[in-house]
Amino acid sequence: MGHGIAHVSALGGHSVIVRDVEQERIERGLEQVESDLEEGIERGKLTPAEKEDAIERLTGTVSLEAAVEGADLVVEAVPERLDLKQEVFEEAEAVAPGDAVMTTNTSSLSVTEIAGALEDPSRCLGLHFFNPAHIMPLVEVVVAEQTSTGTKEFADEYVDSIDKTPTTVTDVPGFASSRLGAMFSLEAVRMVQEGVASVEDIDETMRLGYNLPMGPIELVDHTGVDVNVEVMEYLREELGERFKPPQLLKRKLRAGKLGRKTGEGFYVWENGEIVGVSGDAG
Repeated sequence: MGHGIAHVSALGGHSVIVRDVEQERIERGLEQVESDLEEGIERGKLTPAEKEDAIERLTGTVSLEAAVEGADLVVEAVPERLDLKQEVFEEAEAVAPGDAVMTTNTSSLSVTEIAGALEDPSRCLGLHFFNPAHIMPLVEVVVAEQTSTGTKEFADEYVDSIDKTPTTVTDVPGFASSRLGAMFSLEAVRMVQEGVASVEDIDETMRLGYNLPMGPIELVDHTGVDVNVEVMEYLREELGERFKPPQLLKRKLRAGKLGRKTGEGFYVWENGEIVGVSGDAG
């Protein structure tokens, strides 16, 4: 998600510094941005000049201080762990400008709790981008209990500047999108588990019948089996047993078949493309 957010921000005219804990990860992320921009040219979505301008606005560093020094906006996109996100926020606030807006890309965790790690939580809110960030047009703007009106207005202006559509949601478990999306994914995996239909047919039904860009099981693979289980367990704890992860999903997690990022989940993947269906998909 980090490199996708950097991509759309740079393309929207913003100077962007990408920070990660290892230089190799930074380089991979920037290479992916360049590859995605090149694909945009091939599809007629942008010009070579626009690509070069975006690349010139992007730099990377392993130094958190260098990344946030002088920043107007800080976007955190670390894994979905409350303690980790709070730790990153504490560290970033210590070196960021006092008026920088601090945002989290969490898909389900409490933004109010994350903001609680800050000395000034009024400058915090959630910016929930969707994967892949450079293609999906929506950003959920999640308003925490402490979020100030000025912070919300700044966030809306930023989302508009990167040519995305903002929707405003209250900080409740799963917000709007993750809560609804989890139900799609849960029922789709349960249907595979029960032998109702194949992985391909369920996804095809939802793509063609509901005009979705990808089926719910493909989306699980795309976002990661591990991420989906974490989100479902959190929603189960907060909202009840209807969000309990299916056993089939847990088996995938235990086997390390996490989807696109490991080369196999419910589908088999090569170079980011589906090339088959996993032999133990159902």
